[in-house]
Amino acid sequence: MSPFTGSAARTSEWRHLRCDRADGIATVTLARPEKLNALTFGAYADLRDLLAELSRERAVRALVLGGEGRGFCSGGDVDEIIGATLSMDTAQLLDFNRMTGQVVRALRECPFPVIAAVHGVAAGAGAVLALAADFRVADASARFAFLFTRVGLSGGDMGAAYLLPRIVGLGHATRLLMLGEPVRAPEAERIGLISETAEEGRVDEAARALARRLADGPALAHAQTKALLTAELDMPLAASVELDASTQALLMNGEDYAEFHAAFTERRSPKWQGK
Repeated sequence: MSPFTGSAARTSEWRHLRCDRADGIATVTLARPEKLNALTFGAYADLRDLLAELSRERAVRALVLGGEGRGFCSGGDVDEIIGATLSMDTAQLLDFNRMTGQVVRALRECPFPVIAAVHGVAAGAGAVLALAADFRVADASARFAFLFTRVGLSGGDMGAAYLLPRIVGLGHATRLLMLGEPVRAPEAERIGLISETAEEGRVDEAARALARRLADGPALAHAQTKALLTAELDMPLAASVELDASTQALLMNGEDYAEFHAAFTERRSPKWQGK
């Protein structure tokens, strides 16, 4: 995402979520615990706009996405979204569905790693938000459920049919998206849906520790790795290795690459600048 801004000022307060920044780490919390952090139109829009702002600032080196209370996110609010969409025309529905997809694209395209800290339920759109993160840290209470067919819609919502097979394989993705059955933490870890497990009740702590490790690392190398992982999903090998070569040539001309050599020679830890 481009770092250049226009006239709009940085948003000082978000109505549908909390965002805290400290030492290169942004912590974004879905904050409707009484509704298991069910998403509203405003929550989707805030996530989309916040990710764009953080990407432009270039001060964030890692982001933790979590949910307040008993679970991560129960998906779209039944009354405020599902009920409301019944009275929308096709153009309005297309606008809404495109907006949800923009959130997933923003998670995949932002220039910093995103860690989903999952406890309790991650259902429907909540499961896809976790899916779109670069890492999913979860504890034993976590359960994922892609519920779209349960409400009469396609399981391929918000990019789920693109992302899920690439993480767990086509067979598991077909089962999860077709049947909408919940997957609890042990199975989710077995099929590769969970990146890291945490002790129950300590998922936020584990996610922050991973975020700290990433934020203290070479930010530009992380950003380019993430960009290549996303871009090369649909590339033939010849195009992939050419893109890798171009990217490495640029990074080899950067300050962090020279800093590694200096640190290695001087037998000290590198001081990464993200350049």
